[in-house]
Amino acid sequence: MVQRAFQDYYPDHLSHCYGCGRLNEHGLQIQSYWDGAETICTFQPKPYHTAVPGYVYGGLIASLIDCHATGTAAAATCRAEGREMGSEPRPRFVTAALHVDFVRPTPLHEPLVLRGQVKEIKGRKVVVTVTLFAAGEVCARGEVVAVQVPEEFLHEN
Repeated sequence: MVQRAFQDYYPDHLSHCYGCGRLNEHGLQIQSYWDGAETICTFQPKPYHTAVPGYVYGGLIASLIDCHATGTAAAATCRAEGREMGSEPRPRFVTAALHVDFVRPTPLHEPLVLRGQVKEIKGRKVVVTVTLFAAGEVCARGEVVAVQVPEEFLHEN
């Protein structure tokens, strides 16, 4: 059985985010999965994701952390409720706060591995920490406060 990414469960009308929207043909289309108690996402930057020659643009790093965390929030909510990710209502989260610490320059030609951990689930709010690695080195750390979208957003207009 092929494991589906968290983002594959987002309703179509909420799947256009530049970072994680599977229906955004120009976006990053990241894919996040469970790896035990953590979540994981791997992303290969393109040459145009550059800041200075050979290194990744910090805005891309922030976007990856942001979208991996909101996907983690959706998956963690389902897990905490003891239900499958595809069951209704399918939770969708947006970012209330994003904090990123850039630890070291991130090499452009290495796959980036993001590992997420759920720090807190409290009602509609989920706090997720994400560590971004390149070539086995920590390059950035982030914390995202994700908030579940109101129920009316889950229904197509």
